[in-house]
Amino acid sequence: MRPRPFAIAVTLALAAGRLVAAAQLTDLEAEIITEMNRARTDPAAYATHLENLLPFFDGDVLRVPGKPAIRTREGARAVREAIAALRATPPMGALALARGLARAARDHAEDQGPRGGIGHTGSNGSTMADRVSRYGAWDVAVSENIAYGSSTARDVVVDLLVDDGVAGRGHRRNILNPRSRHAGAGCARHTGYRIVCVIDYAAEYRDTR
Repeated sequence: MRPRPFAIAVTLALAAGRLVAAAQLTDLEAEIITEMNRARTDPAAYATHLENLLPFFDGDVLRVPGKPAIRTREGARAVREAIAALRATPPMGALALARGLARAARDHAEDQGPRGGIGHTGSNGSTMADRVSRYGAWDVAVSENIAYGSSTARDVVVDLLVDDGVAGRGHRRNILNPRSRHAGAGCARHTGYRIVCVIDYAAEYRDTR
């Protein structure tokens, strides 16, 4: 997702989150997987979370009480479009956590964070497919979402579903892709946007490390 033009505090879930023993995820990383599965298994119900944002738009600026104001590119129009898309999407299976995908996502987040990088290419030229292949074998398809500046799982998922200013709504399509069956998330501090969260998806994935 495109970076937000403001900095927000990193939550304690990232700064000192306890590790989820089986997958070595922070609370925030695990919650992102859970939140995406809420959207996938009941898209119409999840649209309610987006509807709750509509009263807080002042033109193109979103002013949610208790949060920094966000200047969007499309305003409420993008949110309404996402609501309609969710209501038109049939329920689908939940994503299974893949440790290899989570490690690959964390690698990219930790690579970008200290240097303030953005985008899907690593500092060593690695692609998403290169990174997910470090820890496992994938088949059919892989994809990747990146969120900058969102410090809660709900904000990460809502921002990616709305996909403000992104042609083709590719981040939304990644979350709601019924072919994807596995996912992993990794987050890190980011010098430019305080926090970056990377999510990797695969249709088929087998951990090998």
